[in-house]
Amino acid sequence: MAVLAALVMASAASAQTTVSSQTTLKVVMLSDLKILDPIWTTAYIVRDHGYMIYDTLFALDAKLQVQPQMVDSWKVSDDKLTYTFVLRDGLKFHDGAPVTAEDCVASLKRWGARDAMGQKLMQFTKEMTAVDARTFTLVLKEPFGMVLEALGKPSSSVPFIMPKRIAETPPDTQITEFVGSGPFVFKKDLWRPGEKVVYEKFADYKPRPEPASGLAGGKRALVDRVEWVVLPDSQTAVNALIAGEIDMMQTPPFDMLPLLEGSKGVKVIDLNPYGTHYAFRFNTLHKPFDDPRIRQAALYALSQKDSLQAAVGNPKYEKVCKDLFGCGTPLSTTKGWEDKLNGDFAKSKELLAAAGYDGTPVVLLYPTDLAAGVTAPVAKADLERGGFKVDMQPMDWQTLLSRRSRKEAPSAGGWSAFVTTLATPDILDPVVSFFTGAACDKASIGWPCDTQIEKLRDDFARTIDPAKRKELAEALQVRLAEFPTYAPLGQYNMPVAMRDNVSGNLEAPATVFWNVKKGP
Repeated sequence: MAVLAALVMASAASAQTTVSSQTTLKVVMLSDLKILDPIWTTAYIVRDHGYMIYDTLFALDAKLQVQPQMVDSWKVSDDKLTYTFVLRDGLKFHDGAPVTAEDCVASLKRWGARDAMGQKLMQFTKEMTAVDARTFTLVLKEPFGMVLEALGKPSSSVPFIMPKRIAETPPDTQITEFVGSGPFVFKKDLWRPGEKVVYEKFADYKPRPEPASGLAGGKRALVDRVEWVVLPDSQTAVNALIAGEIDMMQTPPFDMLPLLEGSKGVKVIDLNPYGTHYAFRFNTLHKPFDDPRIRQAALYALSQKDSLQAAVGNPKYEKVCKDLFGCGTPLSTTKGWEDKLNGDFAKSKELLAAAGYDGTPVVLLYPTDLAAGVTAPVAKADLERGGFKVDMQPMDWQTLLSRRSRKEAPSAGGWSAFVTTLATPDILDPVVSFFTGAACDKASIGWPCDTQIEKLRDDFARTIDPAKRKELAEALQVRLAEFPTYAPLGQYNMPVAMRDNVSGNLEAPATVFWNVKKGP
């Protein structure tokens, strides 16, 4: 009996050692996670969740160049109409099933039904077919110059690969199974909305051999577990980071950065040097923003300087940027927007009078638990000074995500506008930028409808000539000044705060956790 007792105690001690040796990274993300389908919504928190558990066929590296990810090899026919893709060997889903070409085809079809860039690719696609377990073809109706760019789209919505049975869920219905083939496994049984989200390292993940770069390369999970801890109060989260109770904070408030930068054991790093943009999204289905003239008036009333001062308040991190494709990017232009977004209230009132604005209130959704939410009260004040009536309705971000999908009139539970953010890689060109799409019912939330915009986007997709692309992007930006789909409210860089024993974080358009180490 004594020997048995000793063996039991030794076994328990061994088990305790194993548990304590596991590395857990605790992170406060930009918001709570309540929606889990990264194809159903464009929310960045859901995109980041997607990168934890799913993988992609292609991905962008740190230089924004498309690289193969799940794909081992590919070829294009001489007529540029047939693409043949071969998957890497050994890819496996979290349930143990191998990743097949049929899974990829089904996943791309579901993504292509909802995403603006995916819709454009599907518009040019004749068929996608699984040839064998690891090979599928994509056949075009006519040449499309952005096939690989579409399959490697880095941000909302990302063409994540799911098992066929899950990917066959109708595009307008949220999935209920969350099985991917990525470096981490989502522990649904441990998920506590409002408290925490838990991911564990996927032991059978097969990373690419090359080093990680941006969203591409070898995705090596170097911690055993990642917990997204929900701490809605920013001061509480900052205190927890300084005390070492959490390891990382994705979006620390700008006004608390000096405190964090001066705290022992904490470092502040910018992992997204391409920047992010505040945005004011219109709902074009209902009054008052169903009239493009009234949306133009809003462009004059809104002020980037006002929004940036309220949301950032630090010249080190903010930049006025009247450019729908990102300042400093290859397609950068301000044409058509030079006189807008300056808080020209007289011009706004003039345009409202000419359009016959009848005082219908703008129902503005205000996300109180999101850093970008501070731009909502500023937008309200600017619009009111420009002659609008505004009904600003506060709510948490997850409630806003559900509310913004509704097409009912604002008076019946719908909405007129909301504020959000757009990462620069999400707006690099007319096809990838989902807020510039105007494909009516197929467009992103807000549902703008304009044949001229769609023709310019189609023409852009057809050409690979840089000069022609620049010309088309400029023409589209001018058209978007005439038929606004959203208003950019300024560009900013948002650094991440973390303990100094955390390392390996990658510069990328999304916050990812492969390659991240946690020391003692």
